[in-house]
Formats: sequence, structure tokens, C-alpha cells
Amino acid sequence: MFYTRIIVVCTLAALAACQPKGAPSAPTSTSSAASSSASTTPAAPASPNAGPVAIVNGTPIERDAFDFYAQGLAGKSSVSELTPEQRQQALDNLVRAQVIAQEAKKEGIDKEPATASLLQLSQLNVLQQALSDRYLKDKKPTEQEERAEYETQVGLLPHQEYHVHHILVATEGFARKLIGELEKGANFSDVAKRESMDPSKTNGGDIGWLTPDRIMKPFADAMVSLKKNEYTHKPVQTQYGWHIIRLADIRDVTPPTFDQVRQRLEQVVQAKKFKAYTDGLMKNAQIEKKI
Repeated sequence: MFYTRIIVVCTLAALAACQPKGAPSAPTSTSSAASSSASTTPAAPASPNAGPVAIVNGTPIERDAFDFYAQGLAGKSSVSELTPEQRQQALDNLVRAQVIAQEAKKEGIDKEPATASLLQLSQLNVLQQALSDRYLKDKKPTEQEERAEYETQVGLLPHQEYHVHHILVATEGFARKLIGELEKGANFSDVAKRESMDPSKTNGGDIGWLTPDRIMKPFADAMVSLKKNEYTHKPVQTQYGWHIIRLADIRDVTPPTFDQVRQRLEQVVQAKKFKAYTDGLMKNAQIEKKI
């Protein structure tokens, strides 16, 4: 959210510490007489929601921005729920942030490439999220859509998982030497404890249950090619070194139930709806790529 990016001196904890004492009412504005004449009719009071909440070196902090920041920072649904202390702390935070931002601009920091890029990307991110929220506001997925997505996701899951041990060493030659020991009857766990560079050596090379989608492809390909209690007779190279892989067991994967993942399914369906919408925007946009 926007307010989480305004990082200044005080945090949510500081605001939360300002607990209400009794039932305070929101601060109100007062007004002076409508004119200097002898009339005794008072002027209409200024609206508490009119005008900025502060002006910092000529730059206003608008009330809408303050309300949005304050209620979010304090975890309230409405700014009217804040205590006077919380409102004042939030205002102090924004004033300080404005002072700091003005100094940054004065020093030209907003024009520096990294900062300018971050500002541009932040704006794009905020606008994208705002458009997504608006587009999806009345497009809550139906149960039928969620169940269809559930079947799709379950179909993509691995059907089996593998209980794997391995020995990791630095060179192919040393891996081949250890394979020779195993072929002569050496115990895999003992060799792993003695020679492996991986932290799993303390468990005899046991790295638990894995699915192919969670590990590097060379390792996964070797793993799924093994039968139970077999090990690789050729070293397998990854970015970490050279592996000797042993398959201890295989079992079927049980997918989560629909109810267990329903909230996530709603997010996936909505994400797909928004992507389809933006695909249409992309199709109709005039785009000229330079790289």
C-alpha cells in the first residue's frame, strides 16, 4: 500500500501506543466573526474536511492523502476512529516526509537515474494495482470458475515425490572415486558423512522428500530416472558441484483439497481475468520497441 512506502520516524507501533482515554471526539475547527461590523450573527464554521491539513514551505498536504495514510497506518477503517494523538502523530510523520522530500528535490536527488527510475516504476505499480482493483471490483469468481481452476492446477502438480540422499563434492574425478567405493560395497550414508560438502552430510546425505519442479533440472532428471534404492553411477553436475544421488523411496503426491486452497484459487482466477483484459489493451496499443 501507498502508506507503507512513506517511511519516516514513527511506525505503526508508535501510533498504536497512543490509546484512547475515554471517548475523545475528533478535533474541530473554529472560526472568527464574519465581519468587523456590529452584527452579532456568527459566520458559518469552516468545514473540518475543507482545505489541506498542513502547508510545508508553500506545498500543501491534502486532506485526502492524510486520511488515506493515517487510517492505513493505524489499521482503522476510517480516520474518524483515530484518537487525537494518533492523528497528530500521523500528521507529524507526513510533515517530516514532505520536508525530507523537498530537501531531496532541492539537492537534485529526484533527477538521479536510480531515483528517477524508482519513482517512475513506483507510479506504474500504483496505477496498475489501482486499475486491477477497479476492473475486478465486480468480477468475483464463481465457485464453478474456482473449481475449474482447481482441476487445472491439480493437473499441473507432480504425481510423485522422491525421498533422496546425495553426496556433493567439488570435482567430477573425486565423485567418480566415491562411486567406485560404493560399487565395492561402501555404505552410502557413511560416505556422505565422511566426504559430502553439503550440510545434509550430518544426516547421511538425506535431503528429504522432493518433487522435480522444486530442484535443478540435471538433479531432477537423474532423480526420476532411478529406481528405489538405486544411486547414480555417473556424477551429476549442478551449479553447486558434483552429486551422487540415491533414491530411497517414492510415493504418490496427495493434492490439497479445494477448500484448503480456495482463497488462493480466487486470486489466480482474478489474476487471469485481469491478464486477459490487459492482453486486449496491449493488442490495441501502439508499441514501438527500441531494444
